[in-house]
Amino acid sequence: MTSTTWAAAAPLTTPPRTSAVPAAELDGFREAQRLAYACAEAVAARLHPGVTEREAARMLREWLRERGVRDWFHLPFAWFGDRTAFTDFRIPLQFFPTGRRLEPGMPFILDLAPVHRGFPADVGYSGSLGLNPLQDRLMDDLQEHRELILREVRERRTLREVYEDVDRLMVRQGYANRHRAYPFGVIAHKVGAVRQRRWSPTLFGFGTQALRGLAGDALHGHRDGWSPLWSPYTFSDHPPRPGLWAVEPHLGFRGTGAKFEELLVVTDSRDPEESAFWLDDDLPHVRRWEAVR
Repeated sequence: MTSTTWAAAAPLTTPPRTSAVPAAELDGFREAQRLAYACAEAVAARLHPGVTEREAARMLREWLRERGVRDWFHLPFAWFGDRTAFTDFRIPLQFFPTGRRLEPGMPFILDLAPVHRGFPADVGYSGSLGLNPLQDRLMDDLQEHRELILREVRERRTLREVYEDVDRLMVRQGYANRHRAYPFGVIAHKVGAVRQRRWSPTLFGFGTQALRGLAGDALHGHRDGWSPLWSPYTFSDHPPRPGLWAVEPHLGFRGTGAKFEELLVVTDSRDPEESAFWLDDDLPHVRRWEAVR
């Protein structure tokens, strides 16, 4: 596993029509997302037998702080072994990094959400220490989920309907839905720009600015009949609102988990291709799928 050199996102050549997020802001979100994935790849390349989840999470924080990150949507998480499939997770505290040590062949997931120059990113990176054919298969099968989500969002299906179709696809593939273990069972949540600050406090691992923004969306959404949380429940029974959504389908099978997480842009355009699109296709999991075509 090798690290990549992070480069700032190139501007869009033809800005998509959207009243929700200006093209200049999309560039900011893209740059933040690329930085987060570069961090995940760099730290993944440094993992070795015996390193703990807490140590890996600290490596992620330090890498980003060295590059100017002082605020977070949430602090980094690291999950090793059967914890990648959230085995026996019952309470939120179980998501936080532990003293679990990485072993040869063991799968891992790095999940980090820095705020870079006022733009949050939320990414998930799956890998293993050496060969792990089962996790490789899960990663290959996630490609169909990425395609399904984009297609159905463009069809203006409700968030709940898309969630249910992702569930059905997982069942057909023979996997368990592990994002259902997240709080409120979410597969995604809305994100937005925040005020740039030199430092922002965290609460239960989440940045206070990000929590405030999500709470504000929840309040306004409740009044207008929509939710910033993409869940299997009735409060998500509406089409996705324009803006950016951090989407993370998470597959599990016999103690092994895999996921990606990236930003999906939803607009109010009537052109299907402009109504929704993934913010960036130059990401590790997308490059992986393109390499095997």
